[in-house]
Amino acid sequence: MIDVPGIFASNVFNDEKMRVRLTQETYAALHASIESGTTLSIEVANAVADAMKEWAIEKGCTHYTHWFQPMTGITAEKHDSFISPHADGHVIMEFSGKELIKGEPDASSFPSGGIRATFEARGYTTWDPTSPAFVKDNTLCIPTAFMSYTGDVLDKKTPLLRSMDRINHEAVRILHLLGRTDITRVDATVGPEQEYFLIDKEMYDLRKDLKYTGRTLFGARSPKGQQLDDHYFGAIKQRVKAFMAELDEELWKLGIYAKTEHNEVAPAQHELAPIFTTVNIAADHNQLTMELMKRIAREHGMVCLLHEKPFKGVNGSGKHNNWSLSTNTGENLLKPGKKPEENTQFLLFLTAVIKAVDEYQDLLRLSVATAGNDHRMGGDEAPPFIISMFLGDDLEAIVEAIINGDDYESQGKVIMNTGAEALPEIRKDTTDRNRTSPFAFTGNKFEFRALGSALNISCPNIMLNTMVADVLSSFSDELEKANDIDAAVRRLIRKNLKKHRRIIFNGDGYTDEWRAEAEARGLLNLRSTPEALKKYTTKKNLDLFERNHIFNETEVRARQEILLENYIKIIDLEALTMLDMAKKDIFPAVSAFTGELAETIQRKRAVSEDIRVDAEIKLLNKLSDLLAAFSEKIDELDSKVGGSIAYRKNIQSHAEYCCNETLKTMDELRAISDEMEMCTASEYWPYPSYGELLFSVQ
Repeated sequence: MIDVPGIFASNVFNDEKMRVRLTQETYAALHASIESGTTLSIEVANAVADAMKEWAIEKGCTHYTHWFQPMTGITAEKHDSFISPHADGHVIMEFSGKELIKGEPDASSFPSGGIRATFEARGYTTWDPTSPAFVKDNTLCIPTAFMSYTGDVLDKKTPLLRSMDRINHEAVRILHLLGRTDITRVDATVGPEQEYFLIDKEMYDLRKDLKYTGRTLFGARSPKGQQLDDHYFGAIKQRVKAFMAELDEELWKLGIYAKTEHNEVAPAQHELAPIFTTVNIAADHNQLTMELMKRIAREHGMVCLLHEKPFKGVNGSGKHNNWSLSTNTGENLLKPGKKPEENTQFLLFLTAVIKAVDEYQDLLRLSVATAGNDHRMGGDEAPPFIISMFLGDDLEAIVEAIINGDDYESQGKVIMNTGAEALPEIRKDTTDRNRTSPFAFTGNKFEFRALGSALNISCPNIMLNTMVADVLSSFSDELEKANDIDAAVRRLIRKNLKKHRRIIFNGDGYTDEWRAEAEARGLLNLRSTPEALKKYTTKKNLDLFERNHIFNETEVRARQEILLENYIKIIDLEALTMLDMAKKDIFPAVSAFTGELAETIQRKRAVSEDIRVDAEIKLLNKLSDLLAAFSEKIDELDSKVGGSIAYRKNIQSHAEYCCNETLKTMDELRAISDEMEMCTASEYWPYPSYGELLFSVQ
């Protein structure tokens, strides 16, 4: 029996432990620094560092690390021991405030987008006191920001913290204009739902594509996939349940609010959902969650796949980003209340989000643009490439009433009677859920559903925080000039809802009709990562980042280059892996099988000319034709990979070439291989099949 309250956050140097281990003066000074952003004195830093070290040593730690999130999308850490030499030849365990606050990892090998040359190695990490330190693998991990020697940011955390400052400042500013002077802080909060696959490690080890790229580059569909919907919310297999139990325990020790776990739609697919927390901590927690999923799965003889589309023909994995705004008084600013049509504060913030999503739909789209997510989005498993907002019938009716100047009559509370005496009546929600919408209102938050499962959630939340803060700032500028605030707020809401209503769509986002309608509305349909990333450096977006002090132009262009370069490297790696598998394994396997077929035909004919070999000849001819086409397509892909060199002077053109040429040829090569797999005896095929991969964990 796990004592959950007893172990929760036991590996975290949180507020409770600081209150016990720090003097009252040091604790107060630290909190003042966190709340106001003032610089910590070295005396306070030394006291905090010493208390943190003593606690970590008690937990079995001998080392510490500045744990940071460079532009690789994953975390990074360099471990240093606490030892310090003593005059008598022994060592003592020390950790200073200077070591706590500042680290110096080598920055030359992290992506910088041209900000730093290879020979310019110095970079800095700096302690983020808003995210508590924790113990992982007997090492004290200190969440930090990461920047270059020039001061340009090279990480995910710094701009996220900047965007949190902006949303806080502008939300408080407009609330004070509405008379809510009791509110002194507003935090963006997030609860990221995490989808993932679990497959047997022995099967994984036999697949080069999974090991090198995280997804299957070849593989014919299994006869059984997700068509029966029998996996979704089904009974969890014991092996998976054991994994989930250990994962929960380790997450709880790190203070991560793991709440919900279940089977997802595709075979071998699952989901974990935490309770929401402030976006900075949520981002740190999600990175830890993904890391622990991978480690614990291996301890249970499985591999956790976080690629957005590891298997063709079954649902891929996303990460639903449930975003809202919470005040220091415990109020959710996106909660409509019982009468949303009369809740001016809610309607004003709702309008701000609507305006922000419409004006910066390109930023939301590019914030989830990756090579892996391109395979997932736009299908019947993930939102379309077109960014739109779902409000539900009731809220949309309120919006229309405001725009048209009509009175809105609420339908009131609707009770659903199940028709069975033993079952209680239940209250119907005011809105349904639209699983085809990229950005859906779900009661008291917006669920941004377009994130891929492997994505660092900092990126989309930087965009959300920044663009909503910018709109709130413009609203405050307008309202501060008004003589009658109430009348001015009503006018502002109506004007902006009328102007930006095009972004609201409650229907089926998968249909051709919606794509045509979205185009008529002027909404963007950015169907690939290179196409989306092109929008990063438009004047509108550069101005937004500069105006809100999130990025300077150099930092934006660096990020664009890093993401494009990463896209190119992934496509190149996948193409090279395909060529390796095709040349060394698949071609020889099919050739051997066709040779066996030919020998079988000859043996039968040698026995008697009357023995029918029509079926064998038909299969042999089919496979021989496919093998010839396969060989030609291998040569074509080889040529495409080599031909990309001509585009390397222009990174945008290079990425577009990879998308339009290399990927297209890869898909064609796969189609031929998958057809050959269906015709080749299983003992000849060199890799575990989809059926073996998806149903290997029992």
